[in-house]
Amino acid sequence: MELRKGMLVISKAGHDKEGWYVVLNIEGNKAYLVNGENRSIDRPKEKKLKHLQPVNKVPEILQEKLTQEKQWTNEEIKRALKLAKKD
Repeated sequence: MELRKGMLVISKAGHDKEGWYVVLNIEGNKAYLVNGENRSIDRPKEKKLKHLQPVNKVPEILQEKLTQEKQWTNEEIKRALKLAKKD
C-alpha cells in the first residue's frame, strides 16, 4: 500500500511502538508524522517507512483541508486520531 499525506499510521518499532500518527509529508524512505500533542505540526517525528503500519484511510476532517490545500491545525489532527481509534 502506498503511503500518502494525511493517512493514518501506527508505529511498529521504537519507543513509540503502537503510537498513532498522521502522515504530514514523505521524503524518500522517511515519513514525517504528527499527532497534535507531543508531535505537533511544527515539530514532526521522522520515521522510516518500514517501521509504519498504514491504517487504510484518510480522516474526513483532514481530507477536506487536503483538497482545499489548507493547513491542518493540531486540534484537527488530535480529533481525527481520536475518532479513528474509536472505529
